[in-house]
Amino acid sequence: MNKQVAPINHVSLAVFDRLESEVRSYIRSFPVMFDRGVGTTLIAADGREYLDFFGGAGALNYGHNNPAFKKALLEYIERDGIVHGLDLATTAKKAFIEAFEQYILKPRGLSYKLQFPGPTGTNAVEAALKLARQVAGRSNIVSFTNSFHGESAGALAATSNKEHRTAAGFPLAHVTTLPYEGYLGASVDTIRYFEKLLDDPNSGLDKPAAVILEAVQGEGGINAASVDWLQRLRELTSRHGILMILDDIQAGVGRAGKFFSFEAAAIVPDIVTLSKSLSAIGTPMALVLIKPELDLWAPAAHTGTFRGNNYAFVTARAALETYWSDSKFEAEIARKSAILATELKSITADFPALELSLRGRGLMYGLVSPKHHALPALVSQEAFRRGLVIETAGSYGEVLKFMTALTIADADLRRGLSIIRDSIEAVQGSLPPSLRK
Repeated sequence: MNKQVAPINHVSLAVFDRLESEVRSYIRSFPVMFDRGVGTTLIAADGREYLDFFGGAGALNYGHNNPAFKKALLEYIERDGIVHGLDLATTAKKAFIEAFEQYILKPRGLSYKLQFPGPTGTNAVEAALKLARQVAGRSNIVSFTNSFHGESAGALAATSNKEHRTAAGFPLAHVTTLPYEGYLGASVDTIRYFEKLLDDPNSGLDKPAAVILEAVQGEGGINAASVDWLQRLRELTSRHGILMILDDIQAGVGRAGKFFSFEAAAIVPDIVTLSKSLSAIGTPMALVLIKPELDLWAPAAHTGTFRGNNYAFVTARAALETYWSDSKFEAEIARKSAILATELKSITADFPALELSLRGRGLMYGLVSPKHHALPALVSQEAFRRGLVIETAGSYGEVLKFMTALTIADADLRRGLSIIRDSIEAVQGSLPPSLRK
């Protein structure tokens, strides 16, 4: 007797509630069944289209299924190119390394060795912290308020988010958290504070092996460090023999305007971590850039089964060749950044009672609601109802986080901003009377 099997429902989300762990997150904010992605459009299983201002939390700087990368990958698959390679030499890996040197390192006058850790941002951070401690012979690391560096133990210790830290289930040690620029208000010089702690032998600060920071904090609320602050931090760390680790996992690969978020400050970190959009198409890949004199790793001292994701090497190389062979792409990012900033400033002006503010750079901006922390979540929900996916950030969810694809068409950028404006207008009625237009 044949057993009747219920047909699979490709639209219902019931199976996720029934079988997937409660740890799931984004599905709760955007509860639809997504099926396809094309450029800056997400297409649900029922055919409805959504404009994507979320960008895979920074993993899709070039949009969904960019045809330049898809073509290269399909050709590689079709010819049976190596998929899994550990750290063996492969033609795909060689081509990526050579392209990275040609299009990224040499034009910027940078000299780094490339380490391929496991293919996640947190693994890149773990490798960077381990190496810094080996080089310096010290264990303490300085991180900053509102930072996010990953979910594994070492990276989590350098992350300030309470929710993520609490989930560790044990004390997170060997990291000192200091105030980021502006954390204590515009009048407090946080670099001078750090300098005083280093100069005073009784400050209680164990001399760190390294500092780790984001030049633009993403999950922390789009806090963008100034050129002056970054330059002074680099000078201070150099003077005291402290390594600088620049976490460019979310703000890098063009997101903040240039390939590296620290380029605007004309500084050279000792170690740089990259991931998210590095592979260009959303496949896992991570990279640690190390000044050659710091490459003290013993062979196999930091490994990973999937550190040789050759599909990612293929698409990453295609992205470098397509977008970073000259300065045209950076100019396009700057032009679109100006559109985004201008339109967001106009939105803040149109809702004076809300006292909204704006911060960020490149195509990484945040619309901040200091008076009503729930507003960004309300706007995100309303925007989703209107066909736009956008997330929130910050300690209290007080920041509406704009992470459009760097390749977004002007018309889509303006259409998405129009949806945001309409969504703010729509949710005002749920706010206290004093916060309405």
